[in-house]
Amino acid sequence: MDVHMGIQLADIVFGYGTHQVVCGASLHLPAGQFGAILGRNGSGKSTLLRIAAGLQLPHEGTVQVAGDNLHQLDARQRAKRVGFLAQFHQPEFSFLVHEVVLTGRASSVFSVPGEQDRAAAWQAMEELGITHLAHRPYDELSGGERQMVMIARLLAQNPSALLLDEPVSSLDLANQMHLLRTLRRLADQGLTVLAILHDPNHALLFADQVFYMESGCISQPEKDAPLADAARISRLYGIEVCTADIEGTTVVIPKPDRARQSHGTQEPAP
Repeated sequence: MDVHMGIQLADIVFGYGTHQVVCGASLHLPAGQFGAILGRNGSGKSTLLRIAAGLQLPHEGTVQVAGDNLHQLDARQRAKRVGFLAQFHQPEFSFLVHEVVLTGRASSVFSVPGEQDRAAAWQAMEELGITHLAHRPYDELSGGERQMVMIARLLAQNPSALLLDEPVSSLDLANQMHLLRTLRRLADQGLTVLAILHDPNHALLFADQVFYMESGCISQPEKDAPLADAARISRLYGIEVCTADIEGTTVVIPKPDRARQSHGTQEPAP
């Protein structure tokens, strides 16, 4: 596999009026890797991801996905390169779930969906474990169920890369782990996955690369530095974190409040 045929953002600049949101951001995620973008709210993560998906034109810089300049492609061509999941999605029509997933085949269908398209949609639902929802109205699902349906729709699209804005934010713990493991497996199978994640531990557990976004700029851990770098993550979020070893895996947690901890361990009054 050619490692250059992934996602390449070079010197991206974007802003609204005099407010610069993205300030010369660059990143390279090789094909078949799972990359995570971490950062505080308002740091420019969602804007950068929309630019990476070809939905927002940067003022400066270039976006390449699978070797193509994304902003030189039409909508149908872009859909074959990138599947994009926005942070929020509101249902507009009362379609059944299998019909919603089937719309992911739009870039490959020139008249009406065929058997191959229906098979691709069903396979995508199987991949996410949601075939039991196939005949339910989409607008009657919970927020977490809708999220899984929209990701299945992206998989049915069969893109070269998935770009996901907080894909686990509305999922319960079991479905968070199910989705992250699915994304990890898809990356292992050759799909390029770039996701904005709020929990740094999700990145530490599943991602190949971590990108830190601060004030519109992208950086990565220092060479040979561990991903679970408490000092670096503390600076990123502006809070003190520390590391802990859980069954051989390093995780980061907010530094415990010693005063509250002491208060909680006081002996009860006689």
